[in-house]
Amino acid sequence: MRDSSGIMGGLAVAPMVHIKNSEEIERMRATCKLAGQVLEMIAPHVQPGVSTDRLNSLCHEYICDHGAIPSPLNYYGFPKSICTSVNEVVCHGIPGKQVLREGDIVNVDITTKLDGYHGDTSRTFRVGEVSERSDKIARVAHEALVRGIAAVKPGATLGDIGHAVQSYAESEGCSVVREYCGHGIGREFHEEPQVLHYGKPGRGFRLRPGMTFTIEPMINLGKPDIRLLKDNWTVVTRDGSLSGQYEHTLLITDHGCEILTSLDGTV
Repeated sequence: MRDSSGIMGGLAVAPMVHIKNSEEIERMRATCKLAGQVLEMIAPHVQPGVSTDRLNSLCHEYICDHGAIPSPLNYYGFPKSICTSVNEVVCHGIPGKQVLREGDIVNVDITTKLDGYHGDTSRTFRVGEVSERSDKIARVAHEALVRGIAAVKPGATLGDIGHAVQSYAESEGCSVVREYCGHGIGREFHEEPQVLHYGKPGRGFRLRPGMTFTIEPMINLGKPDIRLLKDNWTVVTRDGSLSGQYEHTLLITDHGCEILTSLDGTV
């Protein structure tokens, strides 16, 4: 989702955030659990010699067999049911004939729509044995998500989340993509607020119980600059460096947050 800072004339603009009621929260739990199950299902298939289109087909079938639909399919014309972003692809990679090779990393991004509600999650998989550089970007991307989630609690701000992600990633010599961000989610695939993965502590919208949104930092091993390919979907690093990403959908509770797309409660 494109970045909008929410800042005008130095003042934060309050987004129209939908606070979920108890019934909506239960529906969010159900769809997010399914999204997490899809990632667990596909994990053994992320192997050298497997095409990204095969991963797409397996996920599509699993989602439909469980009474849901894949949210990305036909979303603003996106042609597939999942996103597969390999190596220097930052996000929105389109599954196709590309065959995974030993040493690749690939982000598999899953969004399900079940009973009218969306659940969104992703993971960067290591394909066989990977280089130290590939392992580093996957590790840093995951820890960046861990740090972002650790900042989530009622009364905290969106800036607290962004700062936690940015300060960690940059301390590891990596960079944060700024053009894409996390987002509110529920009946709509993308809702307010936009959750930037950079920022200053104490700035921005304050978190309230009942909010559901994603954190999904895209972390580059090189510079943060990106470019869009001619298919108008695939985003790659401008310098050709590796990129990694992990994502969870969260619910703000009275005392912290619940990771809705985690099957065991961990990041």
